[in-house]
Amino acid sequence: MKVTQLPLSILLLGALAACNGGHTSTSGKDSTGANPFFVKSSLPFEAPDFTKIKDADFKPAIEEGIKQQQAEIQAIAEDTAAPTFENTLVALEKSGALLTRVRNVFDLLADANTNDTLDKVREDEAAALAANDDAIYLNTKLFKRVHTLYQERDKLNLDAESKRLVEYYHQQFEMAGANLSDADKEIVKKLNKERASLSVAFNAKVMAGTKAGALVVSDKAALAGLTDDALANAAQAAKDRKLDGKWLLPLQNTTQQPSLQSITDRPTRQALFNASWTRNEKGDSNDTRQLIIRLAGIRAQKAQLLHFKNYAAYNLQDQVAKTPEAVTAFLEKLGPAATAKAKQEAATIQALIDQKAKGIQLAPWDWNYYAEQVRKAQYNLDDNEIKPYFEINSVLTNGVFYAAHLLYGLDFKERHDLPVYQKDVRVFDVIDQDGKQIGLFYCDYFKRDNKSGGAWCNNLVGQSKLLGKQPVIYNVCNFTKPAPGQPALLSFTEARVMFHEFGHALHGFFASQQYPAISGAQTARDFVEFPSQFNEHWAMDPKVFSNYAKHYKTGAAMPQQLVDKIKKAATFNQGYSLTEALAADAIDMAWHTLPADSGAWPKDVDAFEATALHNAGLDLPQVPPRYRSSYFLHIWSGGYASAYYAYAWTEMLAHDAFSWFEENGGLTRANGQRFRDMILSRGNTLDYGKMFRDFRGHDPEIGPLLKSRGLK
Repeated sequence: MKVTQLPLSILLLGALAACNGGHTSTSGKDSTGANPFFVKSSLPFEAPDFTKIKDADFKPAIEEGIKQQQAEIQAIAEDTAAPTFENTLVALEKSGALLTRVRNVFDLLADANTNDTLDKVREDEAAALAANDDAIYLNTKLFKRVHTLYQERDKLNLDAESKRLVEYYHQQFEMAGANLSDADKEIVKKLNKERASLSVAFNAKVMAGTKAGALVVSDKAALAGLTDDALANAAQAAKDRKLDGKWLLPLQNTTQQPSLQSITDRPTRQALFNASWTRNEKGDSNDTRQLIIRLAGIRAQKAQLLHFKNYAAYNLQDQVAKTPEAVTAFLEKLGPAATAKAKQEAATIQALIDQKAKGIQLAPWDWNYYAEQVRKAQYNLDDNEIKPYFEINSVLTNGVFYAAHLLYGLDFKERHDLPVYQKDVRVFDVIDQDGKQIGLFYCDYFKRDNKSGGAWCNNLVGQSKLLGKQPVIYNVCNFTKPAPGQPALLSFTEARVMFHEFGHALHGFFASQQYPAISGAQTARDFVEFPSQFNEHWAMDPKVFSNYAKHYKTGAAMPQQLVDKIKKAATFNQGYSLTEALAADAIDMAWHTLPADSGAWPKDVDAFEATALHNAGLDLPQVPPRYRSSYFLHIWSGGYASAYYAYAWTEMLAHDAFSWFEENGGLTRANGQRFRDMILSRGNTLDYGKMFRDFRGHDPEIGPLLKSRGLK
């Protein structure tokens, strides 16, 4: 999931892309005209006024923003006064106001509500934005000033956060290549420019391939097993694409697809799985394989220039794990337990198949279908029985918001006076325990053809005392929109996704930093998922659960018998779930531990991927990786290159932290305040290991994760 902006040196023009849709295009305005980005928004918290923003405003605003920031950077670098914290780093933090303003809005719309115009802007401006980053972080004079402050940081009488900012920027400059020779800097600039353009191209290809790969069905009988609501949604999806009289199953971003759990017709299941599996491997204009090989090569070459043995060693130096060896050691603690459990699950499923359909060997497109039958048999639990208790508005207001109130004293008030970019988007005031508003929350939950897959959180306005800004934060998901007049009912997994993404939002709302670069969720990838995965635990807390899990028709609470079934089934299929994620981790690390001078640089993406899974012991034929290389948005354009392991790493942090709550009274206001004070409000102002130890009392332990997954 996209979570937060990255340091300037690795920012892309958005992490994801989509295909059609959305905004009215009009002629652009110059800086003396009516372009809304050239001035601060007058709306509360500087929230963007979407009624004034036109597609044509983005390109001139981005280009003017780059121009303004370069002038500001040049002024800092050429300052004849001796470098001080104020005239160098504070000035750097204040630079780029226009560019930040337009990019925050553009990144939201280009991911969540895009169209051809926005896609073209993304493509056109990617190289310019990469060059802007390089003009900052490869500026010799500017780095000299930063380096001087770094060397003198212990003598400058700085407070702890200011000292952290000095160390942060110095590391970012070094990672960008500020210490390189002028000749090598020019090579890095060319590589960064090419990388930015290829990442945008990858986005476009994946989004187009995902849309084109949707399964179109002409015979309703082929979709037997789907509920009436699901069939209505499929019919509506087809109608939206002018395929009247047919049914369409759009692809989500992961390999496995939700409908595979229900469809009884095996050929249809296989067709849907294959549509997902090959979406970007059809030898057409959406095929990403050659592009991937070049992207991996660019990264390896850059790492070599910076004197690292591979890209992972370079990229992980500012993460909690620090080294690829530490990541590998961590993953090796999980792999054997996960695959052993997955093999047990496969044997159980195969036994069921042998009873019902002799001669069939369990295949990836069968797993979810028969696993659901095993779950029903073992736990008497049916998703269709559960969903009526998870109506989306109740999950949000009576679940997600209620938990935040109990833990942190927050209240939420929906607003209908603020403009939104799409009619399904909702906006809420976020009110703190003292009655003061601390920010605005936007949520956009339903899938659209012009929306990127997955779920994510980011800022429209980031918190900073220096800049006098309070957070405006959004969550985006891809839940199925119900047919007109029908309720939006979620699975329990989808309900947990809402809690997860709001955990990211809390990380931003509770930010209390002076400086924007280290505020809120501006943290390492293998720390930023900690608050979100931690927040998932409250979805099943008895007090919270009973408040939101109510039947959408009757308002009756979920019967305790059904609640008990959900709890008992919590560890079901966890071998599969963890193995598919670890397989994606292995693919990521394999690509990013290739040396630049490899004599056997891969020419066949599929063969390379298969070898990586085999070498990691994760090549179970019935358990495909959660993402294949060819549509792995996280690592090729989403900031998770060599860092997809972060989800498993932070799951360890989240379960261990939750164990502290279990040992100290569970969900209480006092415990929530302690977590807020020691984790959620700290941003990137402390060493991550110290931050966790101060809260938990010891270094993170893997036991609670294994226990939660049913692997211990």
